[in-house]
Amino acid sequence: MNKVSETELGSSEEYQSFRSNVALRKFDLGSSASPKTWAYFDCGPRHTKKCRSPIIFIPSISGTADIYYLQALGLSARGYRIILVQWPPYWSISAWCDGFKEFLSRLELEKVHIFGTSLGGFLAQKFTEHTNSCPRVASLMLCNSFTDASIFDFGEHSSLFWLIPYSCLRDLILYGFQTDTDDQRIHQANDFMIERLEGLSHTDLASRLFLNCLPTHASPQKVNDIPITTIDAWDESALCHRIKEDLYKYYPEARLAHLKTGGNFPFLSRSDEVNLHIILHLRNYDNPA
Repeated sequence: MNKVSETELGSSEEYQSFRSNVALRKFDLGSSASPKTWAYFDCGPRHTKKCRSPIIFIPSISGTADIYYLQALGLSARGYRIILVQWPPYWSISAWCDGFKEFLSRLELEKVHIFGTSLGGFLAQKFTEHTNSCPRVASLMLCNSFTDASIFDFGEHSSLFWLIPYSCLRDLILYGFQTDTDDQRIHQANDFMIERLEGLSHTDLASRLFLNCLPTHASPQKVNDIPITTIDAWDESALCHRIKEDLYKYYPEARLAHLKTGGNFPFLSRSDEVNLHIILHLRNYDNPA
């Protein structure tokens, strides 16, 4: 993630300020024989009057932790603690959930709000299920996400992702980036995300695609008892409207935050609007600690 950026967003004053002032931290979890290295950025006040629980941002298949730098800058300046995560390869949902739970425990975080995009949002739902008996999630914000991974099912080929060359995995992901829009902010967001994709290893991509294609779905009865906001852009995106409608049916009490445009990555292309919706979502938690 330290490579000099050739994109407009990556070379912007905001991104350079973020990378200069917020350190990328790492630690290993799991056994010493097979450690799992989690990476994260942590910014904003530790003891805040804004919100007792920090906001964890979980990226999509193509994302590294720093894709949410505009949320980190904007929200930490308002008094929220923001943690941007990048997880190591896992090959099952339960293993990912166990790893994320250990990550939170390592940071001594009892409960967190989670903002997840696409696969990140799906994993956030599964983690909420996973910890339902001893809740670790205060609320969810799901951006261009989904509830049923089987819609991406590649059949028997999904078990072979680890054998497929990096360039083919990359092209498979980039297929969803195609757009006919003239909106420069969406193109800038896509360019930045393509550059971030280059920072992920073959194993990262293979394992993320594998998780994204498992024949499993969220269990709304184990998620619906916490506040949820769905944030969707209603122009071109990798997810069709039917998938988005299914999300709304799963969580009928969720607050709907619709953006007219924004593409696949509205947290970059429409960062001010997304940040506003995050603040509105968290307003019920704006109590002194």
